[in-house]
Amino acid sequence: MNAFSQDEQKSSDSTPLTVQKNGVEAIREALKTIPQNPGVYRMLGEKGEVLYVGKALNLKNRVTSYTRISQLPDRLRRMVSLTFSMEIVITHTEAEALLLEANYIKRMMPRFNILLRDDKSYPWLMLTEKHEFPQITKQRGKPVKGATYWGPFASAWAVKQTLNLLQKSFLLRSCSDSVLNSRTRPCLLYQIKRCSAPCVDKITPSDYDELVSQAKQFLSGKNTDLHQELVSQMEAASEAMEYERAAAIRDRIRGFSSIQNSGVVNPATIIDADVVAIGQEAGQSCIQVFFIRGGRNNGNRAFYPVHAAEDSAEEILFSFLMQFYDDKPPPSTILVNRDLNEKKLLEDALTISRKQKVEILFPQRGEKKSVIDHAALNAREALERKLAEHVGQQKLLEGVAKIFQLPAPPKRIETYDNSHIMGQAPYGVMVVGGPEGFEKKSYRKYAIKGPVTPGDDFGMMREVMERRFNKKKVEEEQNLPDLLLIDGGLGQFNAVKEILTSLGINNIPIVAIAKGPDRDAGREWFFTENQQPFQLPPQDPVLYYLQRLRDEAHRFAITTHRAGRSKKLKQSELDDVPGIGGARKKALLHHFGSAKNVRQSSLEELEAVAGISTAIAKTIYGYFHPEWVKKQS
Repeated sequence: MNAFSQDEQKSSDSTPLTVQKNGVEAIREALKTIPQNPGVYRMLGEKGEVLYVGKALNLKNRVTSYTRISQLPDRLRRMVSLTFSMEIVITHTEAEALLLEANYIKRMMPRFNILLRDDKSYPWLMLTEKHEFPQITKQRGKPVKGATYWGPFASAWAVKQTLNLLQKSFLLRSCSDSVLNSRTRPCLLYQIKRCSAPCVDKITPSDYDELVSQAKQFLSGKNTDLHQELVSQMEAASEAMEYERAAAIRDRIRGFSSIQNSGVVNPATIIDADVVAIGQEAGQSCIQVFFIRGGRNNGNRAFYPVHAAEDSAEEILFSFLMQFYDDKPPPSTILVNRDLNEKKLLEDALTISRKQKVEILFPQRGEKKSVIDHAALNAREALERKLAEHVGQQKLLEGVAKIFQLPAPPKRIETYDNSHIMGQAPYGVMVVGGPEGFEKKSYRKYAIKGPVTPGDDFGMMREVMERRFNKKKVEEEQNLPDLLLIDGGLGQFNAVKEILTSLGINNIPIVAIAKGPDRDAGREWFFTENQQPFQLPPQDPVLYYLQRLRDEAHRFAITTHRAGRSKKLKQSELDDVPGIGGARKKALLHHFGSAKNVRQSSLEELEAVAGISTAIAKTIYGYFHPEWVKKQS
């Protein structure tokens, strides 16, 4: 982040304003050294955890407001009471402070801030400019040097749809450079008129450059000029009696028209913009974001920020926008359905981030108003669906509590399973369910470290339980389960109970779910404390819910095991040889064909490999022949 100097950040971060008091007294003590500059402040708890991150034009004045405890809402009073120390970073302007604040909030996830939990990357369309025949493809993650990007897209489906339409209209290749260089005849995409086959010289570089230029025009929103250009080319080809060329251009115009007439087109007044609308109900919020680029809708995504019930829609939307654009470039225009109090400050901060002017509009009429109203409707409907799902989920959890005689509906259910094949690549897994459904961020994988006898599921479960519930972790972690669900019968139940008892844990209810006769779903038996084994009615919704938990654990265990097994299969004996990196390993395998042949080769044969010196050859030979090393010494 270039909004502040590295020296300023290092100085402030390394010397927190630590005091021995807490609450208002701690803040008053810290105020003695807080300047009247723009910047960012962090309130820290007793263990140094970040409670809150804020920005201010005048740090001293802003922090002073927290000492007027009677004027603060209950949530902030609670925050002040937990504060033991503060840290500050000074910036040049308030806009720079706003950028830094958003960066800190996304990284530190302080409990008293409005939080955007958006850990997903966004797909983009990428054009590799440096090749004679540029490739058009989808890409996520770190940008590739020398490529041009269009996006972002809300989903892989949205970018794939646009990529397919581009192939129909502009015939650009989507294959990798290695495939392009190795082909000797056109692929299927050429046969179905979705590629111009530059791999076998079906098109000249100059003609391909023209297709690239036209695709760029389209992606930049210059659709009218492009359409007229194609029509002129078709007419010229027809007059010159180049009927085959005219027919090819005609097909491209049809494909181009299908894009213009498809549902991904937006009102003509919007070329590049994000449409951001918030809906609220029952103290919760949903924010819908529509990505419009080049006059096309690149899809939409719903977000559910974490905030206090008393936070206003304007506050939530303001905080959302700063965090949302912390790691992605904002468009030139952002349409919102709320009039933000600090809109000018937000525009200045996003302009610094984008290095070009960013405008935030709150439309009151016309097409832009219709678009933002449509986004707001989507936000409200998505929130209503989520709330309905939450109510249904809560009823299921109440049913679980009733069936297993729990004191209250469980907020966290941990389900365990393991997977291996004859003791190979053994893994145990934990999946978590609760009021919001499956909590995939809380899933855990446990690569079994101890030796596993084929079929020793008890041994695997013991290691998983000991690692999950070791004393240090239990003391540090707040998220202990309200219910522990095991895939298995009475034996697994007794084994897990014994393990937890030996770890000093006796207050977590345990339930084992065993497949019924013929392993039919719907006839499961349940084993738990102080109840005889029982079955639930086949149509019971709680039974379906417990089955889903078990099946999710089984799915996660299988995929984890397969990934681990695949990784292990890709490993080689050569990986453990000292001094053998990727290049030498590749040279050895190319020369000998397999790790086995390397192991059986002579010292002289190893020395003959390109890139393998005499010293390295002796290291390799000695690794596989330790008796030879002893003789040498």
